[in-house]
Amino acid sequence: MTSANIDPTPPPNDIAVRRFHQILLWPLRLMRPRDQSGAAQKPWQVLRDMGAASPWREVVKEYTGDREHFHERHYNEFVTFLPYVQRFLYGEPRRKSPSGTETSGGTERADRSLGSPMRVFRREDIAQVRVVTQPGLAPIVLDIKHVDLYFFYDVDLVLLNVEVSANDLTLTQAQELLYRFGRGYPSGWDAKGEALHCLSSAEWLNAAGEVLARSDAQQRDVFLQHVSEHRAPRTAAHWAFMLQPLVGDHSGEAGALRYRQIEYYRMPVMGYLSVDEPRAISRNDFIRLGLGTGAGKVAPASGTCAMPFAADYLADFEKRHCYDRFWTDEGAAPNTRYLCSGHAMIVVGDAQANFYGCGDRGVLAQFRHQHFLLFMIAHFQKAALLMYSDRLVEALKRLEVDNTNSVRRFKREIRASFEGFLRFTHRYWFHEVAEQAQARALFQLTATHLELDPLYAEVKERMHDMNQYLDADSLRRQANTVVRLTVVTIFGLIGTITTGFLGMNLIAEADASWPRKIALAALVFIPTIALTMYTMSKSKRLSDFLDALSDERLSVWKKFKAFARVWAK
Repeated sequence: MTSANIDPTPPPNDIAVRRFHQILLWPLRLMRPRDQSGAAQKPWQVLRDMGAASPWREVVKEYTGDREHFHERHYNEFVTFLPYVQRFLYGEPRRKSPSGTETSGGTERADRSLGSPMRVFRREDIAQVRVVTQPGLAPIVLDIKHVDLYFFYDVDLVLLNVEVSANDLTLTQAQELLYRFGRGYPSGWDAKGEALHCLSSAEWLNAAGEVLARSDAQQRDVFLQHVSEHRAPRTAAHWAFMLQPLVGDHSGEAGALRYRQIEYYRMPVMGYLSVDEPRAISRNDFIRLGLGTGAGKVAPASGTCAMPFAADYLADFEKRHCYDRFWTDEGAAPNTRYLCSGHAMIVVGDAQANFYGCGDRGVLAQFRHQHFLLFMIAHFQKAALLMYSDRLVEALKRLEVDNTNSVRRFKREIRASFEGFLRFTHRYWFHEVAEQAQARALFQLTATHLELDPLYAEVKERMHDMNQYLDADSLRRQANTVVRLTVVTIFGLIGTITTGFLGMNLIAEADASWPRKIALAALVFIPTIALTMYTMSKSKRLSDFLDALSDERLSVWKKFKAFARVWAK
């Protein structure tokens, strides 16, 4: 369904969304930065070393043992996950020596072995975003909760995380925000020149209400020209500003940290909706929320939105996309429904329930912490697998079989990718993240819709095939070397046995002077080297001759012809 088919007019008696949170997660591939000597650098170190030139600052307080910044919600988040996931998210446990000092140390080596393989950077200069979902509608101002960048050790990825919130929206507005906000660039334009599927306009605001950057989705020619010149999409201006000092690899801008799109331009999204009567939401609206299709046209007869797709296609929507364990009138957070399509994870609940709206212990806290992390893990795994697949393709594209240096570089790249994939498997790849029923079910639902297991199997098979090819090629080269050495040895035996028979010397120069001995040695050494090199150059054909000579089925004439082919052109 396109934006041209969406009616911006809200239906009568539109449901009020008392509290709304939206979390965006955009995986991007990092082009590994290198220093002047060509050595690879860690991207988070490059960003950290920029200092005041960058708006990003590393988040290091929440899990460093500082009691002032460690809250109960952090504890609840920590204990949700299984131990190996805890090590991924928070690092190894810190032990204290008998003297009471921590044993982790402050060195980079200790930081790598005991610290979390995940680094988080945050910028705090953006306070709000003012958006217009469709032309002619009133702007909506959303509060920025936080803007983060997630880096991962040994994986060339970065995840942009943006969380916004608002109070007292309508369900139509919430649907449109979930549908349009997280777009890296417009997918196209309609006949009037209006950008499709994305926001009509978006402006980042600072704490004083000043505009820091605004979207340029309506400037069609700029996007068309960029794709025409670079064969790569152009990031919209407001998202490019958000990512600075990271720059697009094809943007033409100078920057040490460069990124490329690795997934769909539509960012994975999470949504939290607090409404007065969750059961008053129609099935069609739940479908639109779960599948992220935006608000639909209002049917005049019923006053409700139409279904986004065919009825047969949506017949088992509840079974495939709903987690209804808490979709009941009982419990601390009654009538709470989770919707998951892989790309989106939405929770809808009762605004009157205190536990549902609690940001420290309730559903809101779980949504912003535990559920965000399991959603992030699933999308990180998918992005990493796609990144390894891209690296294989790029290595093959750069391969020139007639160029020795290209072949050598290709082998190094494939070996490095294979080693990196092994480290990814043992450090970041897991099927279960928690034993808590809710977290476990939501992760499995997300992973199933993202088809992580089939994607992992496909990338693993490609890696295995490529590694097998390199092993087979190495064995082939070793076999060829053994054949050449064998041929040289066989033909060298003729001269060795001839001259060394019974220890006789053809030339009796044992008592000659040293200069004469050296001259005779050089005189013999140089032709011997030339003969050996010539034998090596003909070793393949000589090997074929030896095979023919040992074949008892061939006649003497055919064996002679095989010998003559050694010098044939």
